[in-house]
Amino acid sequence: MEAGNKNEAKKATSSIVRIAGRDINGSYKIQKALNQVKGIGINLASSIALVAEKKFNIKKESSIGSLSEDQISKLEAMIKNPSEYGIPSYMLNRRKDSETGKDMHLVGSDLIIKVKQVIDEDVKMQTWRGFRHQYGQKVRGQKTRSTGRTGATVGVMKKTVQAAQAAAKAEGAQAAKTEKK
Repeated sequence: MEAGNKNEAKKATSSIVRIAGRDINGSYKIQKALNQVKGIGINLASSIALVAEKKFNIKKESSIGSLSEDQISKLEAMIKNPSEYGIPSYMLNRRKDSETGKDMHLVGSDLIIKVKQVIDEDVKMQTWRGFRHQYGQKVRGQKTRSTGRTGATVGVMKKTVQAAQAAAKAEGAQAAKTEKK
């Protein structure tokens, strides 16, 4: 009978689960699975897993593939509006939004679109951040002397390039000697 129960448990788990527009491996535990969604970090994923365990009796140790559709929909509701479920506002990624003035949390493509809109606004208003974004420079005050360089290197050659050039010069000199004779 135990073998039958194990097979039923394996059938109940799904290999891929879709949460917040992202396909997630069903064998991941809840915290790791939530961390796979863009816009949810380690701390927020841990908090959502704790709240889900307290309010909905969803064990943190269970795999995401073993959850029912109802439980997954509850997790998605928590992801879309975490402040309703007791997640503190300092864990949200859009605090005091410039348009609405409210604290909200965006995930997935919504987050990508909103970040692009904010960058475009900065460029349009010609703020310092806008200029830095426009020129592809560091925006948040980081040093630029030694990091963040793009483009071709000037005045620096790698050892392999130098060795190849030395070999080419040696061959050229050898060819020149043979032509003189």
